Amino acid sequence: MEHERSEDIYGLGAEFDSIHKLMAAAKELSKLGYTQWEVYSPFPIHGIAHVRRLGKSKVSLFSLVGGLIGLSIALVMVTAISAPRPSFFKEVLSSHLQGLFYPLVVQGKPYLGFQAFVPVLIEMTILFASFSTVIGVFFFNRMPSPYKSVWNWERLSQKAMDDRFFLVVEKSDPHFSEDKTKLILKELGAQAVVSIRR
Repeated sequence: MEHERSEDIYGLGAEFDSIHKLMAAAKELSKLGYTQWEVYSPFPIHGIAHVRRLGKSKVSLFSLVGGLIGLSIALVMVTAISAPRPSFFKEVLSSHLQGLFYPLVVQGKPYLGFQAFVPVLIEMTILFASFSTVIGVFFFNRMPSPYKSVWNWERLSQKAMDDRFFLVVEKSDPHFSEDKTKLILKELGAQAVVSIRR
């Protein structure tokens, strides 16, 4: 029975009445080696990302890769439709596909005059980088997440966006021990510490 009860726990939630107590508790937990914890506050807390040791976001890598893919596709598009039709394509492609190659010579300019391609290259790069950024944000934030066990804590649901500050230590943390972690949170000034069920 005790084993079943322990398995049913998502983590421990601590309620604080001030941001200073919450930050002090967060710093102490970080020093003790806890990594799987989160804070909930009515407003963004400056410096909490540093305390959590989150590091630089990897979303920018998604943006870079997406931008390079967009640039590559744009380069293929503009060069393929502007370059003269290769002679061997006459044997391979149907007349409809050969129509894709439609080189235009405007005022004696070269077929591959990249100055004219700059707007297309920029737009495709920005378009793919934007989509990749959104995908990266969703991926790293594990969204969409319609259900999260922490919302089973009624007090957090009522006051987290009002005037209280909460810290939740997840059971998945390697240092998590229900009794020990609860004692630590109380010593760090939590007004209340509760077990959050899944």
